[in-house]
Amino acid sequence: MRSPLPLKGWRAAGPSASRRPGSPSGLASRSVPGTPMAARGLAQALATVCLSASLSWVTGGAPGGRGSAPLQLPGRGPPYSSSFSSHLFHQNPVIMSASNGADENSHNKARTSPYPGSKVERSQVPNEKVGWLVEWQEYNPVEYTAVSVLAGPMWADPQISERNFSPKFNEKDGHVERKSQNGLYEIENGRPRNPAGRTGLIGRGLLGRWGPNHAADPIITRWKRDSSGNKVIHPHSGKNILQFVAIKRKDCGEWAIPGGMVDPGEKISATLKREFGEEAMNSLQKSSAEKQEMEEQLHKLFSQEHLVVYKGYVDDPRNTDNAWMETEAVNYHDETGETMDNLALEAGDDAGKVKWVDISDKLKLYASHSQFIKLVAEKRGAHWSEDSEPGCHG
Repeated sequence: MRSPLPLKGWRAAGPSASRRPGSPSGLASRSVPGTPMAARGLAQALATVCLSASLSWVTGGAPGGRGSAPLQLPGRGPPYSSSFSSHLFHQNPVIMSASNGADENSHNKARTSPYPGSKVERSQVPNEKVGWLVEWQEYNPVEYTAVSVLAGPMWADPQISERNFSPKFNEKDGHVERKSQNGLYEIENGRPRNPAGRTGLIGRGLLGRWGPNHAADPIITRWKRDSSGNKVIHPHSGKNILQFVAIKRKDCGEWAIPGGMVDPGEKISATLKREFGEEAMNSLQKSSAEKQEMEEQLHKLFSQEHLVVYKGYVDDPRNTDNAWMETEAVNYHDETGETMDNLALEAGDDAGKVKWVDISDKLKLYASHSQFIKLVAEKRGAHWSEDSEPGCHG
């Protein structure tokens, strides 16, 4: 995992964590590069509402509730189909509502304290004050950027105040992708502003990039089978049990999807394969011959039909008002189990452990990973909750 979250020697900035008075919440001081002044208010409203719908979709299901008809946007082709081939299950959902607040489940981990790897406490942000459209003159977030980020590693941006640093926000900046998967984000006082709302902390925390920090999460699944090779059916839901490859993160001890950061100029497909190899198969410690054999096996797995489960903002405990995580979660499913039978799991890089895990609503995973896994289970017609009725494929 080539991640902006250091695994060793984490240190809080300590005295460098400070409080900065919040800027007035009016629109006058905010801007989006290339956006006319008259359109900024509309752009802000649309971006906030669209992201709200996006996060609600991930945490609570498709708009309209269970069993609602597929949605279609003008100029975006046919509605979601039943084909799994390179199929996009969730991306840029339609605008559903204009709530200025925040769903407690969709922007919760980004407001937790203490900040990961430190003793820094965020300013408390109540649900009704998360949205930027809500006036809050008294907003007084803490400023914190980890020492490991300020040291200037290859994966991190300089400070905004440095003379030679002129980032091109909302566009491709050389090899660095600064566009958000959720559309345009605003710039306030030279800093990008988190499109999901206030977090109680400004600066970058442990994240390397100002604005979006892009990751990729490969969800590798197979059907759970008994000793005779038959699919195992859950006794309560009556649905087949799906399994996925999970890793236990060394940094926080939580189980997670074996994903990581997208390197500058790297394609998402390459990141997905690389991260799975490094974390779930310990590819970095293999010999040249072993790596070649592993590469052939991984190529077979990652060249098959796949399902793009989610693209966009992630409710991550490392997020700040000025830096946030975004991901593309992709499901590669081994229907027969034959491909994965030839791949030996071995924890490597940032992973402490790796194993096949039964998918259910009892899973407690890192960041928004549980929501991604739920989407996969629903789309594959697999077991998720014991409350499901037998034979009901949500």
